[in-house]
Amino acid sequence: MNAHMTQQDERYDVVVVGGGAAGLSAALVLGRSRRRTLVVDAGEPRNAPTAHMRGVLSRDGMSPAAYLAAGREEIAAYGVEWRSGRVTDAEPDGRDGFTVSLADGTAVGARRLVVTTGLVDELPEIDGVAGRWGRDVLHCPYCHGWEVRDRPFGVIAHPAMPAHQALMVSRWSPDVTLFLHTADGLSARDAALLDAAGVEVVAGEVAGLAVEDDRLTGVRLADGRFVPREVVFVGATRLAARDDVLRRLGAERNATPFGEFVAVDGTGRTSVPGVWAAGNVTGPQEQVVNAVSGGYRAGVTINNELLFGDLEAAVAGAAPA
Repeated sequence: MNAHMTQQDERYDVVVVGGGAAGLSAALVLGRSRRRTLVVDAGEPRNAPTAHMRGVLSRDGMSPAAYLAAGREEIAAYGVEWRSGRVTDAEPDGRDGFTVSLADGTAVGARRLVVTTGLVDELPEIDGVAGRWGRDVLHCPYCHGWEVRDRPFGVIAHPAMPAHQALMVSRWSPDVTLFLHTADGLSARDAALLDAAGVEVVAGEVAGLAVEDDRLTGVRLADGRFVPREVVFVGATRLAARDDVLRRLGAERNATPFGEFVAVDGTGRTSVPGVWAAGNVTGPQEQVVNAVSGGYRAGVTINNELLFGDLEAAVAGAAPA
């Protein structure tokens, strides 16, 4: 911890680092379990560019901002505290817990930590991709496929899995073109699957996207070719987990084709005793419904661990010498 930081007397049962779907879900369970809980949130949700959430039962079409606002209101009803800010460090405090340092120079204590800080999509450096991200440049057909169904799709191949996304989105449109871009090529199996799905394959590097009247009109290739498209699906070249706190704590990690992610068990428990993780910080597939489930499991497990640990300690303390 930096020398200018001072340890406050505040000590929580649990500090949740990150206030997205996973963090709010964990906090809701912990608050209802009468655990003194603090959520610290930096206000950087991954789905901020998206106008509507999709595929979330009973909340289909709700804006991400409204969803998070509703979650904050719910956890407040159970006494969970909310603090806008950034956690810069966490370290063992010598009391079976942690000292959690914030960017504003304050620090709090926590018996347990839940890290739900999400990830950042590192997009391919193609002209127009970043500016259209979340609008007509998309990544997830389950999130957006219905809304753009039957329109001409383009897919910019991911170097590690060039055919996968094009095959996936072919369910939502009969007109799909895969741009190999910088991918080395296709295996015979992938080529056969793409042919079966009716996906056209275009070799050559993509130079940029064409936009007219604030709508995407096509894909420009480096050799001058132009392919009309109305929607482009693109996977991030790398998914960068916001896991600085977990790295400082020494949590074990797993390598994936999309980057490294913290290793967790089925409850979100990391290799660091007392530390859980949930949501997109644990992997790229943790969409809202999965993140909520992960946060819930972490919250239940933490409450049970604290409850039975305290009871065992009480019994040991009361036992005759």
